[in-house]
Amino acid sequence: MGKPVVAIVGRPNVGKSTFFNYISGRRISIVEDTPGVTRDRIYSEVEWRGRKFTIIDTGGIEPYAEDLIMQQMKRQAEVAIDTADVIVFMVDAKEGLTATDMEVATMLRKTKKPVVLVVNKVDNVGNPPHDVYEFYNLGMGDFMTISSIHGLGIGDLLDEIYKHFPEEDQDEYDEDVIKIAVVGKPNVGKSSLINKILGEERVIVSDIPGTTRDAVDTMFTNGDDKYVFIDTAGIRRRSRIEESIERYSIIRSWTAIERSDVCLIMIDAREGVTEQDTKIAGYAHEQGKASIIVINKWDLIEKTTGTMEEYRKSVYEKLSFMTYAPVLFISAKTGQRVHRLFELIKYVSDQAALRISTGMLNDVVNEATAMVQPPSDKGKRLKIYYVTQAGIKPPTFIIFVNDAELMHYSYERYIENHLRKSFGFEGTPIRFILRERDKE
Repeated sequence: MGKPVVAIVGRPNVGKSTFFNYISGRRISIVEDTPGVTRDRIYSEVEWRGRKFTIIDTGGIEPYAEDLIMQQMKRQAEVAIDTADVIVFMVDAKEGLTATDMEVATMLRKTKKPVVLVVNKVDNVGNPPHDVYEFYNLGMGDFMTISSIHGLGIGDLLDEIYKHFPEEDQDEYDEDVIKIAVVGKPNVGKSSLINKILGEERVIVSDIPGTTRDAVDTMFTNGDDKYVFIDTAGIRRRSRIEESIERYSIIRSWTAIERSDVCLIMIDAREGVTEQDTKIAGYAHEQGKASIIVINKWDLIEKTTGTMEEYRKSVYEKLSFMTYAPVLFISAKTGQRVHRLFELIKYVSDQAALRISTGMLNDVVNEATAMVQPPSDKGKRLKIYYVTQAGIKPPTFIIFVNDAELMHYSYERYIENHLRKSFGFEGTPIRFILRERDKE
């Protein structure tokens, strides 16, 4: 499943950003004594007890504020609460219990989600001051005390948050189900494609960018094959995100990529590959996901002889790290070539799960090194002793060498191309792990 999501909420100036920065290990949120400084949700990936999770710092909640910025901050916090798995509700020991704290507690009780109440700014080791017991009046049960500025009690708090994480296999499907993340910028036609495949209006379709706010799972069977389509909110550059609700949608889209077996990277044929498309594809590549580049709205392009090939060439030039991914030209609106998606999805999923015997693998690598000699440096030449496959999805190979520093990127790419030529691996990235054989 995707990483759990933890939202830190509370009224302004209780120390949410200080806590966020402490466990993120770097100063991401602005910390000032002025209430309302954190005007947006900021997020970071954190690891605790071997489990990675996403943490979000939210602007402070002022339930009755008339100030427009404070109202927007409240709305952003509500969005974070909506999509979080665990909520950290932070209050301030020095200021004591306030009416705003009571209002926030009432709002959180309605969510039916796990809430960890945290009393911040308890800066002394030992028994907490008697004043903190007034926070039992919030009706949230037991609380934890911390000092985010001094790092006191943070480990215990993270342990408590960890207890509330969903089970790692809680939303996993059977092994024979192929999970497909449909990703791309807003308004590229993701929901239209899923609706065309399903033959019904299962997902809201609108010309307004960002209509799909969250990742939505839809089961589908095609013959004997089972699929889950994960429709995601469109990903757009941070500078382009004007509506507060969209910011959190980005995290859900990244999470959908992490959960998937195959990514359909949808690109608007009229716009071509943009910088943001490159980032989306790059994330799928980094996560080792099998991918198909889907050029949508192809029916709106004027064509002459060779238009498709020229377009494909242009796509590969801009996504040079993903030339292994097949390109399919479709129209989600008319259904043009949509039927070919299932064949391709199954194919690239199988390719990502391909296992090659060590014997065959070494025959191909030996052939490659015989054709093009390995690089050398200062009279010392790279020797490849043998190669073995360590894993699938993506196919991962361990290469035993005499000196890992002699393996130039271009030669590694040459070995990769040779493996692809011999075994296929179409649609999937390939990973190499270099190991130096014990030196005598």
